[in-house]
Amino acid sequence: MFGLWSTFTSMVFYVTLAVGLGGLVANGLVLWHLGLHIKKGPFSVYVLHLAAADFLFLGCQVAFSVVRAALGSEDTLYFIVTFVGFAAGLWLLAAFSLELCLSELFPACYEGRRPRHTSGVVCGLLWALTPPAVLLPAHACGLLRGGTRLGACVRYHAASIAWLLSLACVACGASLVLALWVACCSQRPRPRLHGVVLVSGLLLFLCGLPYVLYWSLRPLLNFLLPVFHPLAALLACVHASTRPLIYFSVGRRPGRRQPLPVVLQRALGDGAQLGAGGLSLPLGAI
Repeated sequence: MFGLWSTFTSMVFYVTLAVGLGGLVANGLVLWHLGLHIKKGPFSVYVLHLAAADFLFLGCQVAFSVVRAALGSEDTLYFIVTFVGFAAGLWLLAAFSLELCLSELFPACYEGRRPRHTSGVVCGLLWALTPPAVLLPAHACGLLRGGTRLGACVRYHAASIAWLLSLACVACGASLVLALWVACCSQRPRPRLHGVVLVSGLLLFLCGLPYVLYWSLRPLLNFLLPVFHPLAALLACVHASTRPLIYFSVGRRPGRRQPLPVVLQRALGDGAQLGAGGLSLPLGAI
């Protein structure tokens, strides 16, 4: 039985490592092309920051997994730092999905009245708020090599759970509302990012929520189901690694191969144009 368990954990470890490395490459390509070769529109700014959050999460997951395997020990600090990247991606996905949903539900109020740098300001605020939202409950509960303060731990951790579940509900709910609105009520052409938000919400529900559940019930799950953490980490890596594939799938056209900047430009479809270093597409070709 011990040999079977060791084989299973080793298999999960190597699969997680492979998925994480593949996701690092894919998100790195998105960061490179979207950050340097494509002029960003309001929604592609969210995509850029989502790719950065996923890259951070996958990089920490891969690096700490290798360190843990080499040293043969696990430090709670590894999980906390990794979870910061995951939480940032969850917050950014919720903001991205909600804003795209509102832009389709209320186009008259949205178009022409949105401040130019709203996306950048929102992403900056989310990046600034995420570390305290993760580190405060971790410190209060003694996960950062400090003493445990029971009362503060309960309060901070309950607030953290409510915050994470609210973000997940916003992301999944906005994608569902957008799908129903586009399918049943809207008379406008289907937005290109509709498929990206819908699949991202579905992936969050299937692959991201187990990681949130592990954060919420970590001591209990470690005691009752030791296998839960490696499986939740694997699913979270799948969630972070699959998003670039969604962009490439949405932007790809059958026929001859096209440069990745062109594919990303078509997938985003929010009026962004390629910068001086890349190609240029007319908006009608998107």
